[in-house]
Amino acid sequence: MNQYTERIFNGIIKENPAIILMLGMCPTLAVTTSAINGLGMGLSTLVVLIFSNLIISMMRNIIPDQVRLPAYIVIVASLVTVVDLGMQAYVPDLYRSLGIYIPLIVVNCIILGRAEAYANKVTPDLAVMDGVGMGFGFTIALTVIGLVREFLGASTVFGMALPQFCKPISIFVKAPGAFLVMAILVAVLNACNIKTAANKKVEGCDGCCTSCAKFCEDKTKEDTEA
Repeated sequence: MNQYTERIFNGIIKENPAIILMLGMCPTLAVTTSAINGLGMGLSTLVVLIFSNLIISMMRNIIPDQVRLPAYIVIVASLVTVVDLGMQAYVPDLYRSLGIYIPLIVVNCIILGRAEAYANKVTPDLAVMDGVGMGFGFTIALTVIGLVREFLGASTVFGMALPQFCKPISIFVKAPGAFLVMAILVAVLNACNIKTAANKKVEGCDGCCTSCAKFCEDKTKEDTEA
């Protein structure tokens, strides 16, 4: 697997921003009342991620360290304004449905996090591929969550009514339903051995706190004795 493919794979599977890294929870939980809303928010974030990563990477040697975060916010805000106006012009129904969450992409921790942690340290081609991976990962996660909530809560899929074999469970299109679906998805990922700390931040840690607690205790004891 080359480094470009790896960035896409990491963004979709190993480092999925929504259900692995647990970033961007506000739009993830708020707008996924339907699959269309999740898809729309995901694609909007994808566009902003790709172009913000590209621009920040191209300007990484120009932007002074002292003002890099304000500079990132200006770049992201400009891109979000373009996306916001474009959605308002061409998909007004989706724009009204997503509401305030489109402008809030400016402060989405996924975008600023990738800019600070990755895009400002690599070449533009790698930065773009990172944006593609993270953006698609976020889009897939939001669409799946929205699809499950819409199916269980309204017996529809992408707005199309389905035969009602049982009464819709309205709680799934409300706030508690978002947490329930998120919990189920995280449980599925854990069952598939995809852990929330895939990049081993601590030597000896496998990304699962329950299984490595003993290691952390022994490590602390060794450091204390030393």
